[in-house]
Amino acid sequence: MPKREECKKAPAWLTSFGDLMSLLLTFFILLYSMSIISLEKFYQVLKGLVEAFGGRQVVFSEGGSIKASRIPIEMENMHYRVKKFADLKREILRIKESLLSMGIKADYMVTGTCMKLRLATDKIFPLGSEEPYPEAAKILREICERLKPFSLPITFEGYTDDLPISTPRFPSNWELSASRAVAVLRIFEGCGYPVELLSAVGYGEYRPIVPNDSPENREKNRRIELCIKLNP
Repeated sequence: MPKREECKKAPAWLTSFGDLMSLLLTFFILLYSMSIISLEKFYQVLKGLVEAFGGRQVVFSEGGSIKASRIPIEMENMHYRVKKFADLKREILRIKESLLSMGIKADYMVTGTCMKLRLATDKIFPLGSEEPYPEAAKILREICERLKPFSLPITFEGYTDDLPISTPRFPSNWELSASRAVAVLRIFEGCGYPVELLSAVGYGEYRPIVPNDSPENREKNRRIELCIKLNP
């Protein structure tokens, strides 16, 4: 009489199932290990973000085993930067109102870390020229004097409409827009603005703010923009 088995063999599928569970467990352990945050790197990233927005200090409080621990991260010149931003905005708005009262179309905006003063060029430059009108040059010097106390980097951006130009001086709108930006830069240089903080760029007709489908819209696209960097 054959000997009876004390225990039945496990079904064949159970071996594959056990392997699958082991793989899943390994996968979840791997995910957990990858999700652990390095506090040191986290603090470094957060410090950079707060500094970029003009912050001064961050204090963290963690729970758990390190409950009530405080890790200060100093941010330089928070009050100074915030006050400087408010003062600059106030002055830019005053400049804008002065320009509008003189019949020069102007606008103000903040894009990223740049506070912009936009000037329509029709009453600043003769058509097809980079030499400003004498009265316009005087106005630009006054703007320089009002911005000089802030000592912030400024990029002068030149823009045109899509009407083609082809002269020995300006083969295309690229050259015209860049020359106008440089002309304004030279005026600021002449009024004593720190040269190392000034730069100029020309965009030609390739960054219109409205479609070039009417004389009024083309006038809006012919402009100079002063991009004042908020983070020196």
